[in-house]
Amino acid sequence: MNHTVLQYLLAAVVVLPLLGSVAALLPAPPGLKGRDPGQAVLRHGVTVAGAVLVAAVALAAGFDHGRPATMQAQTDISWIPALNIRVHLGVDGVSLPLLVLTALLTFLCAVYSYRKMPAGGSPKGFVSLLLLLEGGTLASFAVLDLMLFFLAFEMTLIPMYFLINRWGGAERERAAWRFILYTLLGSVIMLLGLLLIGVKGGTFDMVALATDNGSGLSHTTQLIAALALIAGLAVKAPMWPLHSWLPDAHTAAPTVGSVLLAGVLLKMGTYGLVRIVLPMVPEGAHTFAPYLAAFAVVGIIYGSLACLALARSGAGGDLKRLIAYSSVGHMGFILLGIATLTPTGVNGALFANIAHGLITGLLFFLVGALKDRSGTTDLDQLSGVSGAALYGRAPRLGGLLAFGAVASLGLPGLAGFWGEMLAMFGAFEPADGLSRPAYLTYMALAGFGTLLTAAYMLIVVRRVCMGDHPEEPGAEHAAARPALADVHGYEYAAWSPLVVLTVLAGLWPAALLGLTDPAVQQLLAGGNR
Repeated sequence: MNHTVLQYLLAAVVVLPLLGSVAALLPAPPGLKGRDPGQAVLRHGVTVAGAVLVAAVALAAGFDHGRPATMQAQTDISWIPALNIRVHLGVDGVSLPLLVLTALLTFLCAVYSYRKMPAGGSPKGFVSLLLLLEGGTLASFAVLDLMLFFLAFEMTLIPMYFLINRWGGAERERAAWRFILYTLLGSVIMLLGLLLIGVKGGTFDMVALATDNGSGLSHTTQLIAALALIAGLAVKAPMWPLHSWLPDAHTAAPTVGSVLLAGVLLKMGTYGLVRIVLPMVPEGAHTFAPYLAAFAVVGIIYGSLACLALARSGAGGDLKRLIAYSSVGHMGFILLGIATLTPTGVNGALFANIAHGLITGLLFFLVGALKDRSGTTDLDQLSGVSGAALYGRAPRLGGLLAFGAVASLGLPGLAGFWGEMLAMFGAFEPADGLSRPAYLTYMALAGFGTLLTAAYMLIVVRRVCMGDHPEEPGAEHAAARPALADVHGYEYAAWSPLVVLTVLAGLWPAALLGLTDPAVQQLLAGGNR
């Protein structure tokens, strides 16, 4: 595809959501207002998100798949000459899958919200914040200037704060404040690292800094910058012990907020580690990699044990909170893959990024639908005598929940398998200079984490889909279990793409790895292949 066309497509992917966010707040034109202004603005959200998805798919189709390590569709315009800050956009094999994933999940959330708008504020504010969140996330993956990356990174915090605070559930104010305080603190620390790299390196251009591979930065500068960046980005990832804001945010957030928080916002932290830390401060990354791997493995075990505690009978565990803690474990595998500093490990991390977005996005959709039907996400209530027992009462919903659970536990043939396996393979043979015995220990602990993941996911399936008390024949039992609506048409529309992509990514991993591997090889080599 023509280079100019790709430039316009990437610019459209970034700018359209921002323009749509502003337009959502304006009065609707008389001909488009219809009988229900609320539905009109929700239609606007679906239209804009759909247009962004079409542009992202067209960009992916026009992308030169024979040169995924080359930055394509570049736009480079001077913005603040005095500070040498430029509007520099581009996409390669690392960022392209994340752009498409973000556009897809936002569109599915808009479709879902059109029929199931969360209770709270006005539709205008909801759609505007949803599109602003999409614009900030897409910009984070598309910009190639450190200062623009920081601004786009920050742009996502405010809309997510208000989505939780206005449209969330119980204790939403506390959860929103914890989210904003943790992430703002992480952003301030990250900014110090970005400024240090930009000032000492003489440019804020991410391509130039990656190509230099830290040659213009002293060893001490690299250590300080890497520490600041890893600490700041680890809050967003989230890495144990900086994860404590996540379960509260997920539990309180509306369904679409949880889908986007897990599906794309967490990926901004791991993307920053791969795009900025590994190529720009390689000596600092090498120094702190063993510690990052250790924290990642603790997160895997901790997240899994927390899920097991929530899943057991009588614990009063919340299903939404359980899936949030499962994200801590899954993101631990991604951080472990990055910490190996090997192409195998980093490719596994990038694959697991996409797989986690698809699978956990689906799980949060399903839990939201379950709450709408039963009025609770308490596992003891869902699995009790009058609880869900989905296989009998809503078999399609139960089947989808079981599918999401087995995909999340890493069943071979589904998307969740490849990323975690490659991350452990990377730990088996880490980069030169890293302690192999230590990484072998990390690999063994991560492998044990996969067993714990299988344990709690299968417990959830047994309790929610089958119930703690198998149904016995008799009228009193039939009366105790009122009818439960199965999957609606709009839910099929929102969930089916995630199911299909989870299967396709599991059966055909080369489609994604073929994009990421050349780009990862080049990033780890500092742009000099």
